[in-house]
Amino acid sequence: MRLILPLPGNEVFAERIAKAGGFELGKLETRHFPDGESYVRLVSDIAGRPVDLVCSLARPDPGFLSLIFAADAARDLGAAEVTLVAPYLAYMRQDRRFTPGEAVTSRAFSRLISSSFDRLVTVDPHLHRYSALAALYDIPARTLHAAPLLADWIAAEVPHPLIIGPDEESEQWVQAVAAAVGAPHVVLRKIRHGDREVEIAFPDLTPWQDRRPVLLDDIASSGRTLIEAAHQLQRKGLQPPVSVVVHGIFAGEAFAELSLLSERVVSTDSVPHASNTITLAPLIAAALQTWEEDGPMRSRRRPGFSGSLG
Repeated sequence: MRLILPLPGNEVFAERIAKAGGFELGKLETRHFPDGESYVRLVSDIAGRPVDLVCSLARPDPGFLSLIFAADAARDLGAAEVTLVAPYLAYMRQDRRFTPGEAVTSRAFSRLISSSFDRLVTVDPHLHRYSALAALYDIPARTLHAAPLLADWIAAEVPHPLIIGPDEESEQWVQAVAAAVGAPHVVLRKIRHGDREVEIAFPDLTPWQDRRPVLLDDIASSGRTLIEAAHQLQRKGLQPPVSVVVHGIFAGEAFAELSLLSERVVSTDSVPHASNTITLAPLIAAALQTWEEDGPMRSRRRPGFSGSLG
C-alpha cells in the first residue's frame, strides 16, 4: 500500500489523497536547530513501500531543503520508490535567459527534483515555452488537468455563465470548459508590460449582457490580469464576475482586490488558501492508484547530481 507523507502545511491535502485512494497516511517530523539547519525524521515505516511526499511548491524556498532531505531519507530507508506529489509546481517562469547572466531556474530546479525523486505528479504546470514536463524532467512526470473539475463546479454553482479566458494561450482549455458546461466563451487579449502591469483588450460582449461572467485562469499570482479584467467588466456594465483559478497564489493584496470586484473568488486546493473550494485529491489519488496497480519502479539511487546547474 502506498504511504502518503505530507510536508508541513500539506497535512489536510495529504489526508484527502489518502482517503480518496485508500492509502495509508504517514507522518514525518521537521524542525530547525538553533543555527537554522533543518531536522527531518520519517516516523512511519518506509522499507519496501512506495512513498509519496505531498508538497505544494507555492513559495517553495523556505521548505525546499526539508523536502529534499525527506526524499533522501525515504530512499535511504528502503522505499520501493519515492514520488513527489506537487499539485502546484514551482520554478516554471524562468525558462530562458532574458538578460545576460541570469540563472535559468526552471532547468536547475528540474535537475534538483529529478535527482531526488523517482516520479512526479502535478496539476496544470505553467509550461510557457516548454511543450511538456518531459522537456525538463528526467523522471516520469504526470501532468493532470483540473479543467473537468472546474467545469463541474461552474455547472453546479453558476447559472447562465459566460466563460472568459485571460489570453489567447488559454483558448483551448477555456473552450473545453465552456463546452462541458454548455456555455458560450470569449478569450481576451493580454499585453503584459511588467510583473504587475497588464493591459487587457476585450471583444464585444453585448450579446451576453444577461450572463454571469466567469473569469477562468490557471494561476493567479499578482492577480493583475484578473483584477484588470474584472475592472473592465464593471465599466462595461456586466454583472460582477465569478473568478475561478486552478492555482491561487494571490501575492500581497491580490485576493482582497479581486474579491471586491468579484461576486465570488474560487480556487482549487493546490495552494492552501481561504478561496479553496474545488479539491484535487480524487484526481491525484486516481493517478497514484494506476501506479499502485502497475507496481513500483525500481528506486534509483544516485550518488549525486549529474551535469551542471549553471
